[in-house]
Amino acid sequence: MIRLAVSVEGETEEEFVKGVLGAHLRKRGVHATGRLLGRGRRRARRGGNVSMDGLADDMRRLRHSFDAVTSLVDFYGFRDKGAKSADDLVQAILGRIGDLDPRFVFPYVQVHEFEGLLFANPDAFGRILPDAPVPELRSIRLSFETPEDINDRSWTAPSKRIAKLMPTYRKRLHGPKVASEIGIESIRSECPRFDAWLSRVEALGDPAT
Repeated sequence: MIRLAVSVEGETEEEFVKGVLGAHLRKRGVHATGRLLGRGRRRARRGGNVSMDGLADDMRRLRHSFDAVTSLVDFYGFRDKGAKSADDLVQAILGRIGDLDPRFVFPYVQVHEFEGLLFANPDAFGRILPDAPVPELRSIRLSFETPEDINDRSWTAPSKRIAKLMPTYRKRLHGPKVASEIGIESIRSECPRFDAWLSRVEALGDPAT
């Protein structure tokens, strides 16, 4: 069993790794553990405070205790992204990681944020939150080619859209539940960037374990 650390920026992603992603990967010989980035538990549960140097430092540190290290952080709110694309950020972080083997240490930046994955199947919101405005959520999804294309402006990011439509939505509580209701395979079929990352993580494992 390969021991994988996933550096995450918030407790929602930590719960997602622990439950939904972890269960999927264990069947493929990978034991995934979500680790809050840096002083994550002291940030009053606020996301959007990730930097290239901070993530690189965190991943280097985790490599001492795990067989492999990756990340699950949002492009939205990345503190020092400037004009960089998500792929530019990944390359910049790799450059800061140094000489660690990129087969086993590779950052991942989700476009545009974790909540985008939940638009893989808007109907799942209705099965978790009875007051979910499913037609409006479906309309948002149909306005974009993929859930990962839902944009990252301060008023149109996936999490902002969800919060506006559902005041009762609680990110840490409901996000992982909705993701579980959708299922990993459905998420990856709708989200090509996530699918490529997950395939790379799966490749770390040994199917015989």
